[in-house]
Amino acid sequence: MSPAIAATPPTSGPLDVVIVGAGAAGIAAARKIAAAGRRYVLVEASNHVGGRCVTDTTTFGVPFDRGAHWIYTPDINPLTKLPPRSGLNVYQAPTSQKIRIGRRFAREGEQEDFLSAEVKAMRAINDAARKADLPCEQVMPADLGDWRATVEFMLGPYGCGKDLAQVSTVDLAKGAERTAAMFCRQGLGALVAAMAEGLQVQLSTPVKSIDYRRSLTVETAKGTLNARAVIVTVSTDVITSGKIQFSPDLPHRNIDAFARLSLGSYDHIVLELNGNPLGLETDDLVFEKSSDTHTAAMLANVSGTSLCMIDVAGTFGRDLASKGDAAMVGFASDWLAGLYGSDVKKSIRRTATTRWANDPWTLGAMSSSVPGGQVSRQILMAPVGDAIWFAGEAAHETLWGTVGGAWDSGERAANAVLARLGPAAKAQPEAAAEPEPRRKAKSSRSERASDSRDQASGMPSIMRNER
Repeated sequence: MSPAIAATPPTSGPLDVVIVGAGAAGIAAARKIAAAGRRYVLVEASNHVGGRCVTDTTTFGVPFDRGAHWIYTPDINPLTKLPPRSGLNVYQAPTSQKIRIGRRFAREGEQEDFLSAEVKAMRAINDAARKADLPCEQVMPADLGDWRATVEFMLGPYGCGKDLAQVSTVDLAKGAERTAAMFCRQGLGALVAAMAEGLQVQLSTPVKSIDYRRSLTVETAKGTLNARAVIVTVSTDVITSGKIQFSPDLPHRNIDAFARLSLGSYDHIVLELNGNPLGLETDDLVFEKSSDTHTAAMLANVSGTSLCMIDVAGTFGRDLASKGDAAMVGFASDWLAGLYGSDVKKSIRRTATTRWANDPWTLGAMSSSVPGGQVSRQILMAPVGDAIWFAGEAAHETLWGTVGGAWDSGERAANAVLARLGPAAKAQPEAAAEPEPRRKAKSSRSERASDSRDQASGMPSIMRNER
């Protein structure tokens, strides 16, 4: 679903705000700025809006999200509070999961053993986070038994895009609980894109440099823009790659913060399976009891289609993706065959893969803090030179790695910019109705009881991002 993007605005005169990056944060910021009647432009390097949240409708003839897919914390998620869009159906995701042990599902007692191991791991992480910001792997309990590899996969690669050795205990503990979720039948990317309708957007317009010495100028591939403020919403890895040059250089503390919030690796391998050979329900979530890092997660029959989305992440996922599409599809096929028998390969029709680390305007998946770097999220929330504000999922302390967190961060940056600019001469009608007041977010992992899960549902309270 493509948004009705407004015509590019005239740029002969100075703008109030330039917003860099038309992902969820950029769209949210632009909606706020537009509603305030300010002159702005939203510039996007790629040929589409949505950033890491994009829906593909051509590969299989039905929608599938190449990036973010889960809408977590729907009771407070700003996307679920916005007015419904015609033709888009948002529905509750199943609250259960399945674990495969070899070629059978885990029995009730085995499922309980896994949940107990996961609780122990999160309790250890929460306890450690109160004392120091350590690598999560370093504080994992020794008594997780043969569930250790599975727990480490779910908390690390699946939850953060990184192995636990690279993940901060404080970051993981501060993350808000994300057990409740919703899906958009037409794709989360389509939902986010619909929110850009009517906004002033310049696509295929990468930003080359931002000069904030005396007057604020933004040099793009299509010309130079003058503005009073800039909101930058690109990924942390795009910043550290040097694709955007800043004059003067960003303060060292900001450069260090971006580096400490580097993107992890998380990719989808999508298989079209003929005839539901796995015998699974719509949106069934399946893990395996693994013995090493060469594992994956599966979302089957996505939104009632014949698509099976197999997710690989962390170091293993990054290495696999670097080998190309054929290697990724080969792994997914073999992985399924190991769990359901070799005949399942005969049901595979069309396939697709994502390799976000190779996307030049993204360079990875979600951000997660390295040990000792969690405070970096606060650093990103502060303006630079009273002229540049940063926003995105990395600039959110509890909802990092989620579309909702990115959206909230974009709105927060826009509000700060508007406060800096002062009242406009004449406010214009809003691009879209603002969300109703949101309730306070759920407590972070370090503040809630470790065993507060609904064990009957089988859904562990692991840190999962909107993949």
